[in-house]
Amino acid sequence: MTKGGKNLVILGVSATIIAVATTTASLIVYHNSGDIYIDRSRPGFLPDKEEIESRTKPENNYKFSDEKGDISEEEFDEYLLELEELQKNLEAIPDPYSPTSISDDALGIPAE
Repeated sequence: MTKGGKNLVILGVSATIIAVATTTASLIVYHNSGDIYIDRSRPGFLPDKEEIESRTKPENNYKFSDEKGDISEEEFDEYLLELEELQKNLEAIPDPYSPTSISDDALGIPAE
């Protein structure tokens, strides 16, 4: 290896070490100063406990008969009826891959 090649390798390794060291130092200062908690105002960063609980709650309104998840026949029949209604709505779309199926009217978005 020539002297220029060796110097280039040394430069690359030292630049990488300096970049890792300065990034680590800045992240430590950022965390220890408490500035990391400023990001709570940005959606999706360090959510509050209430935000986590609201996101993990199920979206459906089905009530199961016990905590084990067992359901009765009536509950299952109710589920199947609602599922059939949704299936009919999907089948009623004439051309699901056309641009009109994602228009504002089709999606229920009010036009200005």
